[in-house]
Amino acid sequence: MKFMPGSWADCKLHIRAGIDRSTLYEIEKGNPSVSMGAYFNTLRVLGLQDDFLKLAADDIYGRKLQDLALLSKNNKKENLN
Repeated sequence: MKFMPGSWADCKLHIRAGIDRSTLYEIEKGNPSVSMGAYFNTLRVLGLQDDFLKLAADDIYGRKLQDLALLSKNNKKENLN
């Protein structure tokens, strides 16, 4: 979610989302240290809360890569023993 600095802060979005204006600015910058709740409330105010659910959708390729990494780790451990 990338906005131009000041674009949403000027329309009082932060009040509707229940966050400080500085937090909204950090969201606009893409700061990863902002809480997920702040992101969710901002998406909710913008009518994009359903997109938030897509983040938790099952990622088939991601799971396969994760499984391969686990197999690789286990093989290394077995070779050491």
